[in-house]
Formats: sequence, C-alpha cells, structure tokens
Amino acid sequence: MGKKARTAITSTRDDDFAQWYQQVIKAADMAENSPVRGCMIIKPYGFSLWENMQRVFDDMIKEHGVQNAYFPLLIPLSFISREADHVEGFAKECAVVTHHRLEEQDGELVPAGKLEEPYVIRPTSETIIGDAMARWIQSYRDLPLKLNQWCNVMRWEMRTRMFLRTSEFLWQEGHNAFENAEDAREDSLKMLEAYRVFAEDYLALPVFTGEKTEDERFPGADATYTIEAIMQDGKALQAGTSHDLGQNFAKSIGIKFQNREGDEEYAHTTSWGISTRLIGGMIMAHGDDDGMIMPPRVAPQQIIILPVVKNIDEGGEVIEFAKKLVGELKKQGLRAHVDMRDMRTPDKMWDSIKKGVPLRVEIGNRELENGEVTFVRRDIGRDSKETISSDAFVDRAHSLIYEIHNFMLERAKTFRDDNTSEGSSVDDIDEFFKSGNIGLIKVPTTLLDDESLEKVMKEYSLSTRCMPFKDEGQKVLIGKAY
Repeated sequence: MGKKARTAITSTRDDDFAQWYQQVIKAADMAENSPVRGCMIIKPYGFSLWENMQRVFDDMIKEHGVQNAYFPLLIPLSFISREADHVEGFAKECAVVTHHRLEEQDGELVPAGKLEEPYVIRPTSETIIGDAMARWIQSYRDLPLKLNQWCNVMRWEMRTRMFLRTSEFLWQEGHNAFENAEDAREDSLKMLEAYRVFAEDYLALPVFTGEKTEDERFPGADATYTIEAIMQDGKALQAGTSHDLGQNFAKSIGIKFQNREGDEEYAHTTSWGISTRLIGGMIMAHGDDDGMIMPPRVAPQQIIILPVVKNIDEGGEVIEFAKKLVGELKKQGLRAHVDMRDMRTPDKMWDSIKKGVPLRVEIGNRELENGEVTFVRRDIGRDSKETISSDAFVDRAHSLIYEIHNFMLERAKTFRDDNTSEGSSVDDIDEFFKSGNIGLIKVPTTLLDDESLEKVMKEYSLSTRCMPFKDEGQKVLIGKAY
C-alpha cells in the first residue's frame, strides 16, 4: 500500500464528511461559532464572499424591476397570528421579545418593562411587508409592486451547523404583488429561473428546478418552486425557493386594490429567498481534502500572487514585479492580490489552497529574470502548474477564470447525474438506499399515494425534494437532505 498523500484537512471527506465540512470552514478562515447559541460569526473572508454573491444577485433582480427596501426586525405577534397556516409552520422556531428593558435585582440584571404585545424576531417578513403593501397598494395602477430586502432572520433551530442551518442567518427575501394569478405565477417561476442562473452561472452549482410536493410546500403557499443541488455526500440541499402565495396572504393581511372595472379585489403575491446556506452548498459541492475551492466569479480573491523571496522586506524587484502584475490584472476588473505577509512561502501557498483561491501565481528570481510567472489552478491542482510570460498571463487571465468556472460546473454536473437514479416502485427506493447508494432516486409521482412509501421514507430519513419541471410533474426526486 502506497503512502497516503498529505492533505490540509485532517478529516477527509471519506473519513467523516460532517467533520471535514467544519474543518474546511475553519481552515479557510470563513466563520466560527459564536457565544450565542446556534449563531455564527462570519469572518471577513467569508463575508467578502457573501458580499460578492449579494452584489451579483442584487444586480440581477433589479433587472427584473425589483426595488430594495428595509423593514423592522421585530414583528408584532398579532401580525404573525393573522395567517394561520403561516404561523403553524414557524411557531416552533420563533424567538419572542417580551420585555423592553433590564433592571438590577439582588446584584443581577433581569428583564423588566413587560411589553403590552410581544414581538417576534422575524423568521420571514411576509406579514409585516404585507401590512405595508396594504397601505401602499390602492389601485391596479400601483401594481405590480416588487420589493426585496437583504437582512438577517432568526429561526430557533435545534440542531445547527455553520452556514447550512443556524438560528440567525443572512438572506434576501423578495415580496411581489400582482393584479392576477397569471402574473403572480409567471413571476414566481421567473424568480426561480433567476436562482438557477445565479447558482449555475456564478456559483458553478448545478441544480434541479421543480415544484415541491404538497407536504414540502411553504406554509400558506399555493405552490412552492425550488432549486435542489446534490452535495458530495449524496445529500440534497434546498438552495433557493420561490413561492406563489395566491391571494392567501393578501386576504389575511388585507392587500386590496380597485381593479380596472372599479371593483375591489385582493392582490396576488409571491415571495422568494436565498441565504448564506448557499455558501455551505458551495463548500460541500466543490471542496476537496485540501479545503475550499472557490467558484471564481464570486471568489473574494480570484488571483493570489506569492513573491518567492526569503524576506518580504528585502524582496525588491520581485515585489515590484508582482505589484505591477496586480495593477495590470485589476485594470481588467479582476480581483488580484499580492500576499505581503511575513510568512514562509510554503505556508502562504497552503493558506491560498485551503481558502480555495482560483489562481495562485508564484514569482521568484527565475521568473523575474525571464519576465514570466508560474501559476496553478486550484480546481485542478499541482498538475496544472504552468510557466508563461507575464504579458501572456495577463492576456489569458479572464479566459482562465472562464475555464475554471466551466470545469467546476461540469465536474459537479457529472457528479449530480452519476448519482441520480431512476426507479419505478417503492421496492426500488428501498433497495437503492439499503444498498448504501448515495444521491437521489427519481420515481413516478403516483408512488406518493402508495401507503408503503411512508415506512421506507421514515426508515432511511428521506424526503421528497421536487418534481422536476422537465418531467412535467410525472416524476419526483427522493433522497436524504440537509
């Protein structure tokens, strides 16, 4: 047996996928657990990634006529209670504020000043945004109204894991209102398509698009649409959802308008959201046993340049050469950076590997003399090492980013397709998971009425993920999920 190759992550994916995931986050210096139960601190490198994602998607939705706004963190309990199905879906996850000040008693601070009405820390904002819509919408001329907010929400989760499921997380939540059912349905599908484009074209994350089954539908919605991705352990990740709420929320909150015939009717609304769990999805879909592999289009640093010198303060011409190269790359709109830390070059190299920087450039005296650079692609690794002239690298840098993105996307697509099976019976589902297979199995939706399905789903902790659009509602994907 050959010697096991050195890896940066001590628990490899095959050893312990859950531990590997936590170690990747730590090694990439992206986040850490906080003193607040179930909440995380997103460190600068992780938050820079989120900012890039936010910037890209914010531009995308504005092209759809969506406007950003901001609504209160605290929602009156009476607002939540207006929508019975909605409150039932979130009741166990709500954090409630009941007092408005602290007082000292026996040397300790205790809650005081009980509120007349408790407030819920927003688990989602349909009710309070709907309350504003009810004031802002009076006529069909006020429609459509398309709003979005970037904010934090809180859902008091019992089992938490950084980025994937935390009590507090960051997201965007869109809330749109329309004159009729057709426009609302079209909008909910349009926003789902925006999620698909974002996931695949920017995060290199291939997804299934489809409708949720009734038992997985968002509380109070007529229909829920989803993008679902497969992680390297074979589990599914719900990566984004878009909900057609019909007139349900409008009726409970009172979003009425005068239609074109002069009659009063209720608006048709939609809501849609993605969150920082997408960062967890990127880690689990792309990472390897050396750490994170950043999708280049959202990576905080697309190109890291390592001056190979004994002492950074005495790097002289090598440092100047590196800085000049960074300047040329930045002129092209690329996120490039010279690592000027006073560390050994091998340590910097491993740091860039663990953080998943798409392109690592090394410049030493040999490269300086020849006007060259040596670069390595993170997605392929050391086998991709190549030395070319610095001018050629600058000319090729954009195409390299494009190649890395496409390679990552195609690799993830191959994994997804290789781990999605077809079945026709409950026995097929049972056999698939009994045999230790990972991934999803697609079966006819008629099996959802089979009484024996519930036992198999419970035995293997399975759930329905979606009914893919391409199967026209005739098939459903089933598997384990985060």
